[in-house]
Amino acid sequence: MRKGMLAVLGLACLPSLALAVGKCERLVATGSPDAPPYSWRDPQDPRHLIGANVDLLQQVAAELGLKVEVLYGGKRSDAQAEVRSGRMDLLVDAPLAIDELTAMDYIHPAVVQNEYVVWTRHDSALVYDNLADLHKHQGAISEKARLTPEFAAFTKAELKLAVVPNLTQAMQKLLLGQVDYVLAGRYAGMAMAQSLGMANDLVARGQALDHPGLFLALSHNSACNDAWLRGQLAKKLTELPASGVVQAVVQRNVERWQAQLQAPLDAPKQ
Repeated sequence: MRKGMLAVLGLACLPSLALAVGKCERLVATGSPDAPPYSWRDPQDPRHLIGANVDLLQQVAAELGLKVEVLYGGKRSDAQAEVRSGRMDLLVDAPLAIDELTAMDYIHPAVVQNEYVVWTRHDSALVYDNLADLHKHQGAISEKARLTPEFAAFTKAELKLAVVPNLTQAMQKLLLGQVDYVLAGRYAGMAMAQSLGMANDLVARGQALDHPGLFLALSHNSACNDAWLRGQLAKKLTELPASGVVQAVVQRNVERWQAQLQAPLDAPKQ
């Protein structure tokens, strides 16, 4: 009788196990609307975000048999609030923040590593071999830059950096000779230099100084947040680097963003 009862109980558990695996068939995601090439608002469809992190999430979700929609959730702080509340399930480009661990599960490894490098003019006389060489020079950085906490603290304490509203203004100050260098993402800087028609005038110098990861962050309040989904996302993200797809997707989105920035310049005048 006891064995029979166990068998019945075991069968009774099967539907709940199936639901645990398959209860989440659709994910609603969001992210920063102004962080190309990783995520930005689609000019052709402003309700949605596009970018490298969006493409990589969609690829991973497709492999898991999940539908995913990446919506514009407002400025970055608003998008984070949407995910904390559970109105949206996850962020596609979350920098690791200790204070957010009470509201979100960060899926490791990061979707991408955002490499921050020193950008100078090609004709710059700046001698740069290591960080110590920057101490006496004036630099610039966008206020939207998302450095690791350790490196952000170092830059504030040790470097002379003018904080400007965006990367466009930082690069323009560099081109005008108002600063000696810009601290910016390798790929964002590349796309910006191309969009300004200054790809031959600006150069990324040396190795990356900071490598902040951009993670998928799943809301604690999301109905989709369960062990199966977290494990499957982590498994797929672990497999991505070996496939070589990440670099290709990032490069494709650099070109995509550059083309969009150039489009208004090439459009016929009304």
